[in-house]
Amino acid sequence: MPTRRIFLSGLALDARIGILEHERRATQPLHVDAEFDVDITRDVDDQDIHSVLDYRRLREAIVEECTQAHVNLIETLAEQLAERLLRDFAEVRALRLRISKPMAFSDCASVGVEIQINR
Repeated sequence: MPTRRIFLSGLALDARIGILEHERRATQPLHVDAEFDVDITRDVDDQDIHSVLDYRRLREAIVEECTQAHVNLIETLAEQLAERLLRDFAEVRALRLRISKPMAFSDCASVGVEIQINR
């Protein structure tokens, strides 16, 4: 079945994440890159947003999941986020998430994890 890829690049948010004591006391910036392969089940109707998966809904789900509670490990956050996105958006056939901490180390741009799941 043909698919369409939706992506969000460099979504910046503040999250409560980290297992170290100083990370537990304050939020820190996260960057999220996400790609979604979506079944093309019908033609795009240029007058109807419901003929496509509205990427605003994807963004809202990502922000909500990443900011709702403290998570110790970035790996845990990636898995929780992937689970939610697959649960809430049945039309997503595959996803790739990259979550990074841009302030983790002073000598690199960021550090993080990437997860890819196909249904």
